[in-house]
Amino acid sequence: MRSLMLASLLALAPALALAQPGKDCHLPGTEEFLRCLRLTVPLDHHAAGATLSLHVTVAPALRESARRDPLFLLAGGPGEAGSDLVPLLNTTFRKVRATRDIVLIDQRGTGLSGKLDCKPGKNAETASEDELLAETRACIKGLNKRFNLYTTEQAARDIEAVRGALGYGRINLWGGSYGSRLAQAYARLYPGSVRAMVLDGVAAPDQVVPAGAHDAQAALDALFKQCADDRVCATAFPSLRSEFEALAGRLAKSPQSLTLPDPRTAEVTKVEMTSMRFIGTVHNILYSQADSRRLPFLIHSAYQDRWQPFIARSNVSRDFSSEGGPAMPLHLAVVCAEDFPRLTPQLLEQDTKGSFLGAPQIMRIGKMCETMSVPAVPYKEPATIEAPVLLMSGALDPVTPPRRAEAARKYMKNAQHLIVKNGGHIVSPLGCMPRLLRGFLDQPDTPLKAECLNEIPAPTFQLNSAGPQP
Repeated sequence: MRSLMLASLLALAPALALAQPGKDCHLPGTEEFLRCLRLTVPLDHHAAGATLSLHVTVAPALRESARRDPLFLLAGGPGEAGSDLVPLLNTTFRKVRATRDIVLIDQRGTGLSGKLDCKPGKNAETASEDELLAETRACIKGLNKRFNLYTTEQAARDIEAVRGALGYGRINLWGGSYGSRLAQAYARLYPGSVRAMVLDGVAAPDQVVPAGAHDAQAALDALFKQCADDRVCATAFPSLRSEFEALAGRLAKSPQSLTLPDPRTAEVTKVEMTSMRFIGTVHNILYSQADSRRLPFLIHSAYQDRWQPFIARSNVSRDFSSEGGPAMPLHLAVVCAEDFPRLTPQLLEQDTKGSFLGAPQIMRIGKMCETMSVPAVPYKEPATIEAPVLLMSGALDPVTPPRRAEAARKYMKNAQHLIVKNGGHIVSPLGCMPRLLRGFLDQPDTPLKAECLNEIPAPTFQLNSAGPQP
């Protein structure tokens, strides 16, 4: 039945994706066989001509009596691939997968869908900010791609092509972080194709992604307060805020040259700790509630000139920390077209006032946008989304806190919002949330009873090099 439906769709709608036969495959993060296939879609859905190949992974429902409405997972970034979410199939989404197929699309320009890739240089972890910027610009120019065709809208149209080519009717969507923006765009372009949506770490339609200084400061303030309210943390780090401010102030005046053993190789090397690197690492750590509980120890150690722990964590969060990381040029293609043009001087001043995340950190992306040279995508007043939506937020999220979900909710007819008090950025894997996801998808019009979220504990603080407290 499904193959007949697929043949009919392809015959009647040649603009849909052309599928190459799928095959069993193994992907990192799981030991089981999945189904992988490639779909040929237009490079520009508004014009005939060039095409690109999308990589799609299907994880079949675990039960034979599967429902006919699959769950499509949309990764974040922008720059992450759907296949990066494969490890979550047997944890976060296992209850959902019991009765539904799960489909993961490597968004155009990511993963196995023609990744726009800038591999790290040999000295990426010790290079200066100017050297990293020059390296990125050279890579972008060398890619020689039509970056203006890697927008959220084009990616949303790819999703519809995949849905049609696989023979599905209405689908469910889970979007995390930037994936929540992509899901909203898809629901507005194809309202008849959406049964229900789950949005985690919600990006509001009017949110200007680089302008996140206010939210970052709120997350840092919350962490400082939690440490002050925790007897053990407060005893170990009684001057945490002042130590952080002293470090930030010192590095804002001039970089600090460090000579220390490389955390990975133990080879003595020189590292320039700049304000950009220090602030960027702190911001990155705040994304994860568990990771943020290491931050007081890292700040205190750095304040005492023991930089090794901080450098080790900083190396993980570098823009190009691994070859398998997010596609930075794809990230720029989206943000430079859809966000940066809306970052006015007034918004920048308002957002950064009183925040540790200042204009230099936020405007760094503008230097790379000059090289991308993509036209601005005009902002349009969002249409109302009719499908049921489950919004999820972490109260300690430094980039998409609950207020962003509430802003998005204004344009949704039927939405409910769950907040995890002890959660950071992306809360789907926490506590009872996987069960709630399944419950919502089974009955999307029924309000969830989510008292169990209050039982999710806060991680313990790390006090020394031995790691977090037991």
